[in-house]
Amino acid sequence: MKILKEMTIGEVVRNYPEVIDVLFSFGMGCVGCPSAQAETIEEACQVHGIDVDKIIKALNEKVK
Repeated sequence: MKILKEMTIGEVVRNYPEVIDVLFSFGMGCVGCPSAQAETIEEACQVHGIDVDKIIKALNEKVK
């Protein structure tokens, strides 16, 4: 796995911009949000009620 739940959203978007559509598809419109720079994927999933394992799987599928 390249993308881990402990990574910040900002880090993921900077390193893998191709996953932005995956984040949006899960209802995470926080890509450009200032808190996304410090918030991990896991933390964002908790806030948005998203299954972290599902989104991590989808993100990693996109960057294969």
